[in-house]
Amino acid sequence: MGDLDRIRWRCRRGLLELDLVLKDFLERRFDRLDAAEREIFDELLDAPDNDLLDMALGRLEPEPRYRAVVQMLRSC
Repeated sequence: MGDLDRIRWRCRRGLLELDLVLKDFLERRFDRLDAAEREIFDELLDAPDNDLLDMALGRLEPEPRYRAVVQMLRSC
């Protein structure tokens, strides 16, 4: 399984809203991420669904390390 396939699989979540946000991000932005940003995005996928959705919607402020990638996620 390639890296993109693995990430795509990890983006399948239990919340439809989060699935839609992550799918849109993968289609619009993922290919433009550098290696460090991809690693951070992969780490973000370890977050619980509700926390990740709240970060994507701006209801929860991410840790400083994740801010740039979360901002990209919010812009999709």
